[in-house]
Amino acid sequence: MSIEAIVARYGVAAIALGAGLEGETAVVTGGILAHQGLVAWPAAFIAAAIGSFLADQIFFTIGRRARDGRWVRSLRKRRVFARVTKMMERYPVGFIFAFRFLYGLRTISPVALGTSHVSTRLFVAVNAASAVCWAAIFTGIGYLFGEAFQELAARYRPSLLHILMAAGLVMAAAAIGWGVRALWLRYKEPDEQA
Repeated sequence: MSIEAIVARYGVAAIALGAGLEGETAVVTGGILAHQGLVAWPAAFIAAAIGSFLADQIFFTIGRRARDGRWVRSLRKRRVFARVTKMMERYPVGFIFAFRFLYGLRTISPVALGTSHVSTRLFVAVNAASAVCWAAIFTGIGYLFGEAFQELAARYRPSLLHILMAAGLVMAAAAIGWGVRALWLRYKEPDEQA
């Protein structure tokens, strides 16, 4: 079942859940469905903001309450955790506001913030403001460009060959990205140790 079908069937609850678990795709889909009149745009926007806010609050609470838990300890060992920690120490408010917009940092950032000295009150306030902005942007994209998305979907009916070619391109791009990242990390480490 596609994200669009799930959101169409379960409405704003699916948008809220999708915003918390998946992110932008579910929220843009909610905006598209609002454009189609299947859900009201304010309801899609509010559901996206609440879902995103609650997911990040849960991850923050896990970081705060389970600092010594196995899952949080395993996250702390990852290099990205150290980078997140450096960014949040330099710009705590800016980082809290921006992390949901940064691909790859969405789940680990609130956990890292939970293990830090950032106050719960500050996190809640900035997280709420960020969730509202994020939800407005991505439901707005779906709503404003809903007709274009519909036309594109109606025109494009992929064949099995197109699907296989697209999958091959995605795998090749992922392999190249992984290789570039591995090389970058390999040559970056001596600089960090110096």
